[in-house]
Amino acid sequence: MSLTTATRPATADAVVTTVQVGDSSTGVVISPDGLRAYITNQSSNSVSVINTATNTVTSTVPVGKEPYAVAISPDGLRAYVTNLRSNSVSVINTATNTVTSTVPVGKDPAGVAISPSGLRAYITNATSRSVSVIDTATNTVTGTVAVGIDPAGVAISPDGLRAYVANFTEIGNGPGTVSVIDTATNTVIATIPVGRLPYKVAITADGAHAYITNPGSDSVSVIDTATNTVTATVPVSASPSGVAISPSDNYVYVTGQGNDSISVINMATNTVTATVPVSASPLGVAVSPDGAHAYITHDTRPGTVSVIAFDRAPTLTGAPTVGVVGQPYHHAFTVTGQPAVTVAVTVGALPDGLTLTEAGVLSGTPTKAGSFTFTVTASNGIGTAAPLKDVTVEVTDTTPITPPSSGSLGPIFGS
Repeated sequence: MSLTTATRPATADAVVTTVQVGDSSTGVVISPDGLRAYITNQSSNSVSVINTATNTVTSTVPVGKEPYAVAISPDGLRAYVTNLRSNSVSVINTATNTVTSTVPVGKDPAGVAISPSGLRAYITNATSRSVSVIDTATNTVTGTVAVGIDPAGVAISPDGLRAYVANFTEIGNGPGTVSVIDTATNTVIATIPVGRLPYKVAITADGAHAYITNPGSDSVSVIDTATNTVTATVPVSASPSGVAISPSDNYVYVTGQGNDSISVINMATNTVTATVPVSASPLGVAVSPDGAHAYITHDTRPGTVSVIAFDRAPTLTGAPTVGVVGQPYHHAFTVTGQPAVTVAVTVGALPDGLTLTEAGVLSGTPTKAGSFTFTVTASNGIGTAAPLKDVTVEVTDTTPITPPSSGSLGPIFGS
């Protein structure tokens, strides 16, 4: 059997719910298992923990003064929060949602990123013009790297070898810059000119590109990490701030504070393919591990988080098992897509006695033996439908067969 998947680019659908959190929500990160979102509330000095299954706040964690950014360790066990006015980083145990350590860093810590190994946390210190390197085993600062003016966002390459730091303030009338840190030596090995007032950084899963928001020039700079040069500049919504990349490395999502929207960039063409309206002052953005939702923070009072569901073309997989006449049968095809997908038989016929629900569940009691081949198709109005061709269900008849009489046993076991 074969599977056809849709090819139309996914686009942001709409805000499906809004979650109230603390005042002036800024940073956001989603746990590796996708079950929780952590939100920094700058004016409430707290972190809100959202259950992503119910989109409700299940815990509020007091931290330092003006928490601004948050990152979570690859194992999901700890969250690191920069406290802008406490000059510190709060370390949250995510099992108990309590602060277990507070690490002094430079002045006005703004951004945070954790290495793929989980062994180091990198903190940008805006006023100190530096990056603090924290050993996460001891939660102590083991290195400090001088960078540009007002470093803000930071991201680590997937191989852990480079840290990219957006320096928010340019020198004179020159362009903004991104500092590239060699994490083995904790030294700056390149300084890359980008747009004006570079703010946040995101790196693709394959490590090939870094995307930088430039609120001063209403653009996103695309850096080729092999050459550390800008290879594209994408015009986006006014005052772009946060940036996140889909797990599939297909789309980039950028918050626009100037016009209360999210720009969706197609990475294949580096063009904006959709714009999603949201509520006032969108700042941070994080995409769920399955790529189905984005969580947007809003720098408002009270603070809110918008949850966006992304349109996804349908997929359909599964190989039905053998059925038996007169015995209950059940098989559920694996169906994905957003909005809801409808599954139907489009070629051929089901075995007698079986039905297929719109959710892709094949069930009933077979009444006739044989081999039945048909096509099942999933559709939801996004892209092309996804047919699963040449699906075959074998139905056997296990009715006992009475052997013919062989006559008397006497001749064999006789006298």
